[in-house]
Amino acid sequence: MNKKELIEVVYEEMNKEITKVDCTRMVNTVLDSVTETLKNGEEFNIAGFGSFKVKDVAGRTGRNPQTGDSIQIPARKRVKFTAGKFLKDSVQ
Repeated sequence: MNKKELIEVVYEEMNKEITKVDCTRMVNTVLDSVTETLKNGEEFNIAGFGSFKVKDVAGRTGRNPQTGDSIQIPARKRVKFTAGKFLKDSVQ
């Protein structure tokens, strides 16, 4: 499922009582809230579904696959998602 399909699902679930433009705003607001929360270094939890958090990844030495030379890979941040119990149980 992509973002456009998610907007369509929200639109259908709302029995077409609100416009697709409003559904788009709702989806964008949720996604923007997740992004802002993670940017601020906070964890974003949705009970039963899961949690998003930012993890620091240490720099390391890697190899250039074309030349075989060692290269330094810089430290960075990455988003980690941990599935909640309800989501885990629903998928199994």
